[in-house]
Amino acid sequence: MELFDGRPESLEGRLPREVRVYDLLDKLGIEFKRVDHEPATTMEACEEVDKALGTLMCKNLFLCNRQKTRFYLLLMPGDKKFKTKELSSQINSARLSFAEAEDMLKYLDIEPGAVSVMGLMNDENHEVQLLVDEDVRESEYLGCHPCVCTSSMKIKTSDIFEKFLPAVGHEPQTVHLVGED
Repeated sequence: MELFDGRPESLEGRLPREVRVYDLLDKLGIEFKRVDHEPATTMEACEEVDKALGTLMCKNLFLCNRQKTRFYLLLMPGDKKFKTKELSSQINSARLSFAEAEDMLKYLDIEPGAVSVMGLMNDENHEVQLLVDEDVRESEYLGCHPCVCTSSMKIKTSDIFEKFLPAVGHEPQTVHLVGED
């Protein structure tokens, strides 16, 4: 897997949602490293990508409440276990579950396996609340997909919180997840 600086030289064969990510990052002056790879739709598949990027990929979970009236994007370390009860109590939302693929597409213009903080650029009505585990917030770099599961990026975490999120109008809520039984 080859490590590249920034966007691909040729955009041929790239999906519009991926190109929009590169366009926005360039516009915001956010530098990033990138690798292209076979579809990486599971955390296990991301292990090789992690090595190539030199960072731990974020586990990105798209969640909703039982009534499907509130949607959440949770960023947490890939090696931490997700416990619904632990998160529910912090955000005052009973009964969280994984949102449907149709909702990912509707709100974030992302398909399963490619969920990423970058999808918030497509949530123009701010219907998705960003939740970030404190360990992710404190890390130097963030690994994420550019809205497709065939490329991955390494971006300074400070650039995500100080440039990207303000530009797309999303205010993150920091959560504390232990992930133990």
